[in-house]
Amino acid sequence: MFDLKEIITIGMILFAVIDIVGSIPIIISLKKSVGHIQSEKATIVAGIIMIAFLFLGEQILTLIGIDINSFAVAGSFIIFFISLELILGITLFREDTPDTASIVPIAFPLIAGAGTLTTILTLRAEYDLANIIVAVVINMIVVYVVLKSSGFLEKKLGNSGLNVLRKVFGVVLMAIAVKIFSANIQNLF
Repeated sequence: MFDLKEIITIGMILFAVIDIVGSIPIIISLKKSVGHIQSEKATIVAGIIMIAFLFLGEQILTLIGIDINSFAVAGSFIIFFISLELILGITLFREDTPDTASIVPIAFPLIAGAGTLTTILTLRAEYDLANIIVAVVINMIVVYVVLKSSGFLEKKLGNSGLNVLRKVFGVVLMAIAVKIFSANIQNLF
């Protein structure tokens, strides 16, 4: 049931898609504009959204007539485009900047956004459910630590350090997108 290799793989995929380290500049600017970010609430809500989507996402897809393999292929495209954003330093997906830093802009869409939810369902087509849940929990712990220490991390990593991390995770994410695409495209035909 629990497979350490799967948990590590899923955990790294989610870490790259959530890109909490790459979001430090956004988090810092939100913190400067409103003062305080509720790290605990944002982390818990994001974790609940991800786990709920893990269990209910497939039923939602079935309700609208989409199979998990089609969703996984579509998800691989989204993951691919997210990796392009990370590698090239461009923005393909535009989101409005929130007026306040509450649970809504931090938990959703910053942490549990469309890319993360798509990835979770895509992972469900490939990996064991228990391992995905463990990886989500581990990532939420990392998210909480990063939210709590965002100012410290910004000072230590600097802009060049954050850019290197983004590019490394972008390449990893691109390889994962190709793997998910190739594994699921065969099942469509």
